[in-house]
Amino acid sequence: MTQIRFGAFAPQGWKTELISVDGAAAKWAKCRETALLAEQLGYDSIWVYDHLHNIPTPTHEAVFECWTTMAALAEATSRIRLGQMVSCNSYRNPSLAAKISSSVDVISGGRLDFGIGAGWYQHEYEAYGYEFPAPKVRIGMLQEATEIVKLMWTEPDAHYDGRYYKVAGAQCDPKPLQSPHPPIWIGGGGEQLTLRVVARHADKANFGGKPHEWAHKREVLQRHCKEVGRDEDEIEKTWHPELVVREDEADARRFHEARRQRQSWLEDWNGYRQGNLAGTPEQVAERIRDYVELGCTYFVCWMPDYPDETTLRLFAEQVIPEFR
Repeated sequence: MTQIRFGAFAPQGWKTELISVDGAAAKWAKCRETALLAEQLGYDSIWVYDHLHNIPTPTHEAVFECWTTMAALAEATSRIRLGQMVSCNSYRNPSLAAKISSSVDVISGGRLDFGIGAGWYQHEYEAYGYEFPAPKVRIGMLQEATEIVKLMWTEPDAHYDGRYYKVAGAQCDPKPLQSPHPPIWIGGGGEQLTLRVVARHADKANFGGKPHEWAHKREVLQRHCKEVGRDEDEIEKTWHPELVVREDEADARRFHEARRQRQSWLEDWNGYRQGNLAGTPEQVAERIRDYVELGCTYFVCWMPDYPDETTLRLFAEQVIPEFR
């Protein structure tokens, strides 16, 4: 039987979910506490975003940085795996990313899942002084960066002479504990370029969409895998939805409608449920089964009711056991 796995995000502030928590120290305590609770509840992994300013508009609300948060959670936890959705390639030279990620894998005892993407949040790029090249360039950089990280994880001295990056004898010691290396997640569903990089280099693919959209992305990935000579079954397919669970559907709907009054871009309840996990435990489990039938085996869920723990607990207690 195929193993179905579930990840939860730690509330780090990117979506202003910590706005009701007073003080930076208390916000960090909530982030850490939630990760420990997810581990206790039996989630397979805990995740953070790699962003620096809030969305949809920077608000001066706390956003804990991705990789320092990873290191802290690596030390705080003992079993749960640690992932990024996804680390922005542009924010760190790939040789430095290899060194950081290798260190976190060792600190965690071999529990790192390495997520990487081409980057998209133009406001952050400009605010922090990063160049924001065209998508084709960013995706080319993503491919080279992934190759460099793998080299540095596995070779004594890494040499690489690419179009965008060069390394000349770069060393990465200690190496990751995982063999042959930590799983590489590549996020993004761009059909012409990104999914081709996924076909070449990813251990796990992460793209979104309602069922018919997700299925289409998988078909595109299958074509790219055939073109590059790789067995598509080697790549685990994952999905990153929002997750809202309540004992009564009316309560879940009320939560969504109240949120929609603040965030007008959200779809109405019926549309939202098509592309996310929302409703009662039974309804959510049924939606998961729809995606499992399409080939998805890993669900990495964002809980928009943070810092409240209702969804985190209900999902672990009443939905995850259905797939164990």
